[in-house]
Amino acid sequence: MISFASMKIIRDRLIKVGHAEGISFLVLLFIAMPLKYWGDMPLAVRIVGSLHGILFVAFIAVLIEAKTKMNLTLMVTIKAFIASLIPFGTFFLHKIVPESLTK
Repeated sequence: MISFASMKIIRDRLIKVGHAEGISFLVLLFIAMPLKYWGDMPLAVRIVGSLHGILFVAFIAVLIEAKTKMNLTLMVTIKAFIASLIPFGTFFLHKIVPESLTK
């Protein structure tokens, strides 16, 4: 069993990576995609999409780490994953993975 401090660090990392992934998703949807289709600038989607892909993979890696080390329930893990697929979803990770689960 890992310490409460270690669990808090993992939870905080999950939330921070989730926020970065969420911001990249919003930039992709609301800035890069309109630039591609209305501004004829497909490079915007290539750059932001690549960054978003990297952050998404990082989020999944941290989510797997949280699942294994913090013993998150399958339902909490699934909810966190689904939140990463919904715009603005990852900004609610602090409610999906409450601190009470880490005690």
